[in-house]
Amino acid sequence: MSTYRAARGLGLVVAVAVVGSPAAPLALAAPERAVPVTSAAKPDDFNGDGYRDTAVSAPAGTVHGKAKAGYVAVLYGSRAQPLPTVRRMHHQDKPGMPGTAEAGDLYGASIASADLDRDGYADLVIGSPGEELAGVGPGAGSLVVLWGGQSGLAGAATLLNGAESYDEIGGHVVTGDFDGDGDADVATSEGRSRLRVLSGPFGRDGSAAAGPVDTDGDFRIMDLAAGDVNGDGRTDIAAAVNDFDEFDARAVRVWAGTRSGPGESASVDGPSGYALEGGENLDIGDVNRDGFADIVTGRPTDGYDSDVEIPLAKGGMITYIPGSAKGPVGGRARSFNQDSPGIPGTAEGADGRGGSDHFGEGVSIGDIDGDGYPDIAVGVVDEDHSGVKRAGAVVTLRGTRKGPTGAGAKFFSQSTAGVPGTAEEGDRFGAATELVDTDGDGRAELLTSATGENGSAGAVTAFRSTAAGVTAKNSVTFGNGTLGAVAAPGSRLGHTFLY
Repeated sequence: MSTYRAARGLGLVVAVAVVGSPAAPLALAAPERAVPVTSAAKPDDFNGDGYRDTAVSAPAGTVHGKAKAGYVAVLYGSRAQPLPTVRRMHHQDKPGMPGTAEAGDLYGASIASADLDRDGYADLVIGSPGEELAGVGPGAGSLVVLWGGQSGLAGAATLLNGAESYDEIGGHVVTGDFDGDGDADVATSEGRSRLRVLSGPFGRDGSAAAGPVDTDGDFRIMDLAAGDVNGDGRTDIAAAVNDFDEFDARAVRVWAGTRSGPGESASVDGPSGYALEGGENLDIGDVNRDGFADIVTGRPTDGYDSDVEIPLAKGGMITYIPGSAKGPVGGRARSFNQDSPGIPGTAEGADGRGGSDHFGEGVSIGDIDGDGYPDIAVGVVDEDHSGVKRAGAVVTLRGTRKGPTGAGAKFFSQSTAGVPGTAEEGDRFGAATELVDTDGDGRAELLTSATGENGSAGAVTAFRSTAAGVTAKNSVTFGNGTLGAVAAPGSRLGHTFLY
């Protein structure tokens, strides 16, 4: 993830009707605009060849017999290979890597990208929240960077280690220019409830120009995304959170970028002033192309009885929150599920007690048809289809000047003609998604994972895109073995992608 996440009516739920006058948008940054930012490297381009690269992780992967040590696979893009075929695996036992692969490290639990040292090559940031540190204790966590270069990623340094047991540094990570000074910064979760912020530029030894700085937090961070929601030239950070009041309580909080970095977080509220219902994952992108990044949050878990500003959709939902000069406008939020017009399938599971489709997993944003409007990919990990229970699927929604629409939505699964593999119970196809243009044709390809495949060893499927959107034709699938990793049950390849 470069600057955005590396993220998601009653009964027949469609767009949420706003009752009364729309609420004032969340005020993010007031002050003067940031200085123009000139990126030293193209987003996610680790080898400087002009094509975006990407990465996928298996934090529960086995490395040299160590269960849940974790690894990250990097997929290099090119014009000649529109679906990434050049793949490199990275883990803590590789030469030059800080630390050692140990059981439970969870290396790759989070991944993000930015040119931290301004050398013209994007770098890869990797979190290991389970890392045990000598003299500190278990679960301290660690954040490292792999340096980009002409030959791709090589060399590494530690950015941040946890100071206490169970700090879980690296559970989530995002990058962006949070203070508007032109240098890439890094933010990671600490203890699941706070952010630690490192300000760039960074030295090759991993040292930051400033930080780490703690931010506020009295909630559990479930996902992070970054993007310029208020258009002031500084990167803002959004989080999908549980505020601890109730099991199913979900909210969206935003840290606005300021001249000194992320400010205090604020809740995105709905038209009545209460926190807008959030979800478990989210991504940021300018879906309506108005110059302000929008937030899309996915809530695959059915709700119970939390006080919410929008109805809880059965079977899971996504919520679109448009950005504005004053920040995200919760009063104009709209929600979609599989009962919304145009969206394939039927919403199933209404009370959180089982049988849910879990529509809203693995939300990601990118322009799949090249029309200039970013589109949305949504995982439906427990979708029943083709006579198979909980096989999983992915739905794509088109972006328009009015935001997302169900018109023209598409449905893909392992039962779709042209998709390799076979739909099986518990595959969890759609567990994570990424929309990224790796061949430079202006259309983002779709990558999705099936973390339940082959005894939860996991697998990744890559789809091409055309002017008509994603197509199953010539799609490819690969697993741990293709990457040179052990296909151990429970590895869950595809836990997260680089957004």
